[in-house]
Amino acid sequence: MIFFRLIRPNFISKTRQKLLQKKLGWSNQIGLINMKYKELVIYYFSGTGNAKRTANWIKEEAEKANLNVRIENIVQLKNKVIEKPDKNSLIGFISPTHGFHFPEIMRKFIRLFPKANNCSAFIMNTRAGIRIGSKTLRGISGVLHGWSSMVLHRKGYRITGLFPVDLPSNWISLHPAIGKKGTDIIFRTIEPKVRHFASDMIQGKRNYKGLSISNLITDTLISPISVLYMLFGRYFFAKSFIASSKCDMCGLCERTCPVGAIKRVDNRMFWTHKCESCMKCMNSCPQKAIETAHGFLFITWIITSVIVGFVFNLLANISEIENMHWLQNGNLESLLSWLLVFPILFLGYRITHWLMRFKLFERFFVLTALTHYKFWGRYKSPRKQ
Repeated sequence: MIFFRLIRPNFISKTRQKLLQKKLGWSNQIGLINMKYKELVIYYFSGTGNAKRTANWIKEEAEKANLNVRIENIVQLKNKVIEKPDKNSLIGFISPTHGFHFPEIMRKFIRLFPKANNCSAFIMNTRAGIRIGSKTLRGISGVLHGWSSMVLHRKGYRITGLFPVDLPSNWISLHPAIGKKGTDIIFRTIEPKVRHFASDMIQGKRNYKGLSISNLITDTLISPISVLYMLFGRYFFAKSFIASSKCDMCGLCERTCPVGAIKRVDNRMFWTHKCESCMKCMNSCPQKAIETAHGFLFITWIITSVIVGFVFNLLANISEIENMHWLQNGNLESLLSWLLVFPILFLGYRITHWLMRFKLFERFFVLTALTHYKFWGRYKSPRKQ
């Protein structure tokens, strides 16, 4: 119940709306907007363009209502001081969902966002919509809505909207890209819903689709994975990208990486631990030279399993000799796996990067990457109609 109190906004009652409409001659509620909000400011982070497209849909609806709108890409706000919002402003936060949470760049932005005095805010997340045949499966938000609502509430914001936007998944490291037909269908389906949500926000209404029963159940069940992703998963994916021999060193990925995670090492592109796995580089590379090294990840898993198995067998023998049976605990084996996998991953990635200079190894890592094959494809956000 505490969480639901956090998101209860102050809004104009329907009775007062009708009286104002009758007195001032307004034919609809849009005339009330500028009385409630002076401006709408949207802060977004986007990789392949889904979150940016969502922000623009919101902007278009607000402009129809003659509301001043400002859209800010948080990547371009580094080292800039953000002024405290006016209490009559409406603030929106829009970002992709990574590992069932906001990516670290958006989490940090929200944590450092200025405090306010009873200012209204809404939160939107684009998440992995999947098209299978004629069915569209929605994504999962995880802890995203709960965490961001709590943080912003403590800063003095009224949360008036929580809305998940099921746009096509761009995580082609995990699955083939969704085709153009399926992508167009998903966009046509979700756009009216986003515009309706925008209308609710600028009219001072509430819309908490993110708190529907189905969303709450799936988000709660998946929440432990979001914690693991924050601690480990994002680093695992950051060390899965390689540039094949098709790379012509144009530098586009390096220049356009939203978090500056790509650099040149030994005349080849190298992904640092800052990578957010937003897939912008892979999906926008003109040469389609960026791959997910599935073969390397498989080898890393094999090496880790062998080392963990050897060490655990050694501990089991010691436990028998020294009568220390607690060493055979399965939880100890799991902990050992987590402790070893990341040093092996980071060291292995460095070795792989060095080996890629040799044609034989380059071909092995490229040909064992599922993203190399034509059927896997690349994700492209549809052009604006």
